[in-house]
Amino acid sequence: MSNAEAIMWAVEKDPALRSDFCNLTILDRRPDDDRLRETLHRALDAIPRLRQRVIGAPMRIVPPEFADDPTFDVDAHVRILAVPAPGDDRALLDLCGALAEQPLDRARPLWEFTLIEGLSDGRAALLQKIHHTITDGVGGLKLSLALVDFERDPESKAPDEPANESATPTTPLSATRDAVVDAASRSVEAVRRTIGTAGHVVVHPSEVPGRAADAARLLTSIQRQALVTDAARSDVTTDRSLRRRFETLELPLEPLRAVASSMGGSVNDAFVTGLASAFGRYHERLGSTVDELRLAMPINTRQPGDRSTTNSFVPARVLVPIQPAHDLHTLFGDVHERLQTAKRETAVGAAEGLAGLVAGLPTSVLVAMTRSQTRTIDFGASNLRGSPVPLYLAGSRIEASYPFGPRTGCPLTVTMLSYCDDVHVGLNIDPAAIVDVATFMGDLHDAYADLCAVT
Repeated sequence: MSNAEAIMWAVEKDPALRSDFCNLTILDRRPDDDRLRETLHRALDAIPRLRQRVIGAPMRIVPPEFADDPTFDVDAHVRILAVPAPGDDRALLDLCGALAEQPLDRARPLWEFTLIEGLSDGRAALLQKIHHTITDGVGGLKLSLALVDFERDPESKAPDEPANESATPTTPLSATRDAVVDAASRSVEAVRRTIGTAGHVVVHPSEVPGRAADAARLLTSIQRQALVTDAARSDVTTDRSLRRRFETLELPLEPLRAVASSMGGSVNDAFVTGLASAFGRYHERLGSTVDELRLAMPINTRQPGDRSTTNSFVPARVLVPIQPAHDLHTLFGDVHERLQTAKRETAVGAAEGLAGLVAGLPTSVLVAMTRSQTRTIDFGASNLRGSPVPLYLAGSRIEASYPFGPRTGCPLTVTMLSYCDDVHVGLNIDPAAIVDVATFMGDLHDAYADLCAVT
């Protein structure tokens, strides 16, 4: 595991800080059992961590690592359930929310798929629940590519070479040995960089003032991003619980793209502007005068051509305006400017180094630190780019795909995934924080409708 993944794993001593996420795929019909099994094995070959469990070192002297599970059984990770009659979307989302509330078995590979039957019009659904230490949102899309086809009945694919079953199983002792070697290598590299930097300063002492200024900017950026001390800004979403309520929203992609382009920004700017406007309307409706909220948003750090499925993101936090909620030109401009500023934060580039500094702290300290920082966040948002063409899963056409990001102690996370000509939005809501979900969803629908109508 990376240091950041090790922290995610350790802080789950507090169930509110669980980091598993879900994706709900709506299918036009029930997939064929044999083809679904074949598809799953294809994904297992493509994503090694799906066959692996987490092995921790004694006393957490080094980060845990993933190792092949000698007792792995794919059937232990797949179940089939039926949604209660009449099989409508509300019944489906309530079932998915209940499944998401159940923690993954930490002694097994950290994922489970649930095939859901009984939807109206003969449809079915597949709920995929995956721990964040396996992959992030972008990596999850790459996992999806291992599951899907580009036609309903593609030509059969040649099976991959079987895994080497005679390999020596990993034990806590061997995991510790391997991880210590890896940690030592990292330390040597860090020392090498430090010595190189020191030598450069000796040779070029005139650069010291500039480096001091850079260090000061970095410390200030770290304080804004990782050491926030003030609480979340909202005065109407203050309560917290472990419950999950799933909601979905579907939007046309082209109007969202067109309005973003006309106002000099990106689809992500439009996405966040719609959320900000909805929060502004909701707060205004409840008599709040709060005019900005703190957003947590992951920044993808993959380089072009990087096809890895391991976590490659850093978390960024930014205060976004929620007023004036109905002046969408002004709101869009402010949101665009603040998001651009957040991407340039120097702390973003230092995130893995910061994780390395704190990963070895006692679990109780990590939990307390993480809990205090999640209390500073009002909502989370993530934007993923999906397939521009129709996809199929085990002979069933994918009609929609709704991602639900981990909430990790904040009132709401909203994740957007484009698919063909639409945008599918999944909301993971804490009903203790957003007490009038129906009203908030109405405000969200109106906010995006108004935004897409801007000329």
